[in-house]
Parts: sequence; C-alpha cells; structure tokens
Amino acid sequence: MTTAIMPKWHTTAEVAEMLGFGLSKTKALVLSGEIRSVKVGRNRRILPAWVDEYVNRCAAEAERWAA
Repeated sequence: MTTAIMPKWHTTAEVAEMLGFGLSKTKALVLSGEIRSVKVGRNRRILPAWVDEYVNRCAAEAERWAA
C-alpha cells in the first residue's frame, strides 16, 4: 500500500499554474499581499489554504458585483 504525500506548501510557479495565471502576475499578487506567503531563505512559499483564501475572496467579490 502506498500513501500519497501531499505538499504542505507551494512555490509561486506552482500557484501560478494552479490559478492559470502567468508567473509575473502571481509574483505581483504575492508581493502586494493579495496572496499570503512566507519567505523561506530566498524563496516564497504559499500554503494551500492561502490559495483557497484568495480564490474565495475573488469569488465573493464577483458575487457582490453581480448582485
């Protein structure tokens, strides 16, 4: 029996791919704080929950504008 190991956090490039954004747009969202991240050494890492938080916030804003 094998167990899948799920990543605890993602790179900026992985998040860009998940969201369907370009790397530069994703980096801008991270640097502006719209997507939360932590700095580990010279790299930024993003928790899966923070990606969900960003997506949920975008969806909530879209619903507000549609109403």
